[in-house]
Amino acid sequence: MPKDKSQAGFNPELVASHALVVGDPQRASDAAELLESAEKIWDRREYRAFTGSRAGKRITVCSHGVGASGAAYIFEVLFTAGVTTVIRAGTCGAMVAGVPDGALIIGTGAIRADGITQAMVPMEFPAIADRHVVRALESAAARHGYTDLCTGIVITDGLYFPYTYQPSLVDMWPKLGAVAIEMEFAALLIQASIHGARAGGIFTSDGNVIEEPDPWAVNSDKEVIFTGKKAMLKIALDALAELD
Repeated sequence: MPKDKSQAGFNPELVASHALVVGDPQRASDAAELLESAEKIWDRREYRAFTGSRAGKRITVCSHGVGASGAAYIFEVLFTAGVTTVIRAGTCGAMVAGVPDGALIIGTGAIRADGITQAMVPMEFPAIADRHVVRALESAAARHGYTDLCTGIVITDGLYFPYTYQPSLVDMWPKLGAVAIEMEFAALLIQASIHGARAGGIFTSDGNVIEEPDPWAVNSDKEVIFTGKKAMLKIALDALAELD
């Protein structure tokens, strides 16, 4: 890895101030199709990036892969390149009874169970989404017909598959109000705070871990999940276009 972050691969002139980050490189390609005049600016390992425009706003879309550690690398590269506003659009496990597959969830903050942010800042420091980003996501969602979204704190876990040697996060955090679980949001929020940037997130439920706690049972090929992901990308991009 280069010692100088400015040499990590991005030409800052090709990166917009507003960025959408997603886990899957294919989802980055899908989001780029929703931009005008999108051009690929990077494609290495799990990191695929495009820059284009949406409603006149220049936006970069970039994939970050699975897990906070690898995602933190590309978040740092983006912030170093001059990105000031980031929205993560990803899948999650819903943690509220009755939330169906394909439902959209807006994260207002994250529980830092990611395993890496404690190396960045003390654990007492909160991972909080920017209120303007949250408001823009809610506004864009309403314009797309999503007026009753589940909104709240998201768990960022360092493990996809649970192990029986440790207490399950599913047993404790929903009782304290957590609405979903995923793997990268906390890192984004902490790094945004470090860089004085704004960040938020919107997620598509691809399973309800309260009603079906076995992650092997997740079926991401359901049509309602595809529909939710498509709507999520449009909402996230419209929110970024709305933000100054």
